[in-house]
Amino acid sequence: MTEATTVTDTSIKTDETAEEKVNWFAELRGLLLMLLAVLAFHSLVAKPFYIPSTSMMPTLHVGDRLVVSKYPYGWSWASASFHLLPRGEWRVLGSTPEYGDIVIPVHPVRDEDYIKRVVALPGDTIEVREGQIILNGEAIKREVVPAVRIPFEEELLCDDRPCLTAFEPYRAREASGAQFYEPPTYRETLPNGATYLTIDHIEGQPHDNFGPLMIPEGAVFVMGDNRDHSADSRATIPQRGLGGAIPLENIGGRAEFITFSLDGSTTWNPGSWWSSLRGDRAWTTLRPAIAERSAADSE
Repeated sequence: MTEATTVTDTSIKTDETAEEKVNWFAELRGLLLMLLAVLAFHSLVAKPFYIPSTSMMPTLHVGDRLVVSKYPYGWSWASASFHLLPRGEWRVLGSTPEYGDIVIPVHPVRDEDYIKRVVALPGDTIEVREGQIILNGEAIKREVVPAVRIPFEEELLCDDRPCLTAFEPYRAREASGAQFYEPPTYRETLPNGATYLTIDHIEGQPHDNFGPLMIPEGAVFVMGDNRDHSADSRATIPQRGLGGAIPLENIGGRAEFITFSLDGSTTWNPGSWWSSLRGDRAWTTLRPAIAERSAADSE
């Protein structure tokens, strides 16, 4: 009786051991499918994006995290996350950006994503004179507005250096002791009414004069909103710029909105994760406002 019981117990243990064995092939297959689904979503629908420089201030600050949609202009080699596809001139369901869109052009030589604003479309002739954009022979509307207030964030670093040292001449202090920058600010309005703020504080800066250049079909011209600190279509490739008009197949998406923003004070201490959040920037749309056109403008 005892031997029969022993045999039965052993067989039960053997069955349990078999059931507990992990099917590693199925586990790896599931993980691979999940990674492929994430990659496909990032390449075809939307992906997160991080702002590492001041080139788009005051619209975008260093530390902003945002969502970039992949489908507004169709898909090309630049749509693929991590630049997995070879470069090519093809596009699927391609369309053209609008004036004022904030887009993600890939550098003509390096697999490096930039973020800039579209200021000229195919067929336009663009020129920059002393910082003023001239489209098709006419200066776009550009007016001086009250200076934007940019917080003084001493822990905010760009390439291991303070990000905002260029604005030191414009640092101010409130009675409360809070410090901030107030650099010269302008509001530009493009032909479709898209309006946005720019910073331009250095007179005679090399990129204040450019062109004229006619934008070929299938390309756009882009500039950063921080005009004196942006390597964009005005700058040559050796200057780390984009070297002129950007082929549409080199645009990987359109910036949509900010999800959250960090001021540079984040550390490994979980308590700093909350304190470093810039609460006023979350969910800010990045689509340009459209100014109402007056009767005089429409004539």
